[in-house]
Amino acid sequence: MKKFLVSLSALTMAIGLTACTGSEEAKTEKKEEPKEAAAPKVDVKKELVKFYMDLGNKINAKDADLNAYVAKATKEGAKPEELPTAEDRAKASDSAASVAAELNSVQVPAELKDQKADLTAAVKDYAASYQAKAEELKKDAPSLDAADEIFAQGEEKLGKVFEGEKLLPPSLGKQVN
Repeated sequence: MKKFLVSLSALTMAIGLTACTGSEEAKTEKKEEPKEAAAPKVDVKKELVKFYMDLGNKINAKDADLNAYVAKATKEGAKPEELPTAEDRAKASDSAASVAAELNSVQVPAELKDQKADLTAAVKDYAASYQAKAEELKKDAPSLDAADEIFAQGEEKLGKVFEGEKLLPPSLGKQVN
């Protein structure tokens, strides 16, 4: 009799477990279907930050000589031999022109289509700033003030895009200098 009850309870448990497993699989299949059917949602904030980081990385890849020139030129209490040379200035000019060319080829990702006009305007300001630096550095006594003002306009435009998405405005100048 004990063997019969043990067998009966084992059979009952097996049927119960089979029934529970089957209903969980059905629920899992139902949950997966809406995900596949719905269009993938774009995280604009994530794409915006990614675009900003890529922009900074592209600039940093090409502006080392420009940054070295600016560091030498703005060093307080620098001795005459520590000031940038004509060769340093020429390298900085080439570096700035290279950055401008790189920025002119930047494309705004399709995921940011709603912000494309504003982002394109900001990138154009950045490119114009670097082009102005390249031209100014060809002079014997360059002044980068006008180029810095154009860069600040780009910063402002980029900041407005970030604020529109409820993000803190970034400072590309801090990332690339």
